[in-house]
Order: sequence, then structure tokens, then C-alpha cells
Amino acid sequence: MPALMIREDVPPAELRRLAKIEDDPRVARRLLAIAAALEGMSREAAARIAGMDRQTLRDWVIRYNRGGPAGLSDHWGNGRPCRLTEGQQATLKAIVLTGPDPEVDGISTWRLIDLCRIARERFGVIYGETGMGRLMRSLDLSWQTPRPQHAETDRAAQEAFKKRGLPPRSRRSRPTTLRPNASRSGSRTRPA
Repeated sequence: MPALMIREDVPPAELRRLAKIEDDPRVARRLLAIAAALEGMSREAAARIAGMDRQTLRDWVIRYNRGGPAGLSDHWGNGRPCRLTEGQQATLKAIVLTGPDPEVDGISTWRLIDLCRIARERFGVIYGETGMGRLMRSLDLSWQTPRPQHAETDRAAQEAFKKRGLPPRSRRSRPTTLRPNASRSGSRTRPA
């Protein structure tokens, strides 16, 4: 089978110059392998200097022939689009920020499973807990919740305590220090 032809509109010296200024080392290796193959090196040797096998080099040559040096970059997709529209996401975020009504919803804080149920009932979209967690992070919401406060908390007494502070320590209650060679286990040890 004849070797796959490589387009020759970009000279090998230019490919090497592009490899030198390329930020992605994988793309730079691909450029160098194609430059070496264009200069007459065997495909196997050109692939070996770039750290790939001959079949991989062939695949990159096909992409290079189709798109030039720009065709050697990895093209990653943006992933699966969100199942909720922008308006639905805004509505869900408002629901989360408002918080549940304990009398109506029967809970005091939202859990991911509760938000999955709301998305299913209001928008007809089914989410798992993992996907809902990712959606919450993309909406700049976190799992952190404020420390719970008891219903009968006396805020005035708390503020008075903060202002007053702790009583000064007496000199007699200094912490004891261990001798440098003393055992910390609590049991006696034999001298060496």
C-alpha cells in the first residue's frame, strides 16, 4: 500500500518554527513528526521521535491534510447542554435562595434529592443527585449552610458575653511542660 501523501503547502522549516512557539506540547510533537516525514525521514522513525506509533502519525497526517497546522489541535466539545433553560435555571436558583417553607414543604433545608423532585415536578426534567450537584455548582451555589440557631437563642446575652470576654488566667494554672526525655505514654520506661 502506498504511503499517504502529506500536503506540502507549508515547508518543514515553518512547521518546526510553529512547533517552537506552540503552547501545547502534544501539538508541537505532531508538527515535528510531520516536518520530519516531509523531510524524507521514514514514517516509523518520524513517529518514534514524536513518541507515537506509525498508525497514530497516519491519523494526524489525515487531520493535517484536511486542516493544515490548525487541524493538529485537540477539539474538545463543550459537553452535554444543560437540560434546563436559562429561565428555568434562574427560577430554580431563586427557589434555592428563598429556602423551603417548613409548613408547606415539611423540611427546613433543601437537599439535592428535594431539588431533583422540584425539577421533575415543575419543569418535567429528571436529574440525579450528582447531576443536580453539578448544576448547583454551575449556578454558584454551595453545600455550605449557616450554623443552625436554636429558636430560644438570647442574642443580647451572646453579645454581652463577647464584649466581656473570658476572665484573666491565674498564674497558678500554667500548663505543665514535659522534660525533654520524659515519656508521654503514661507508663514507666526502663532507662537505656
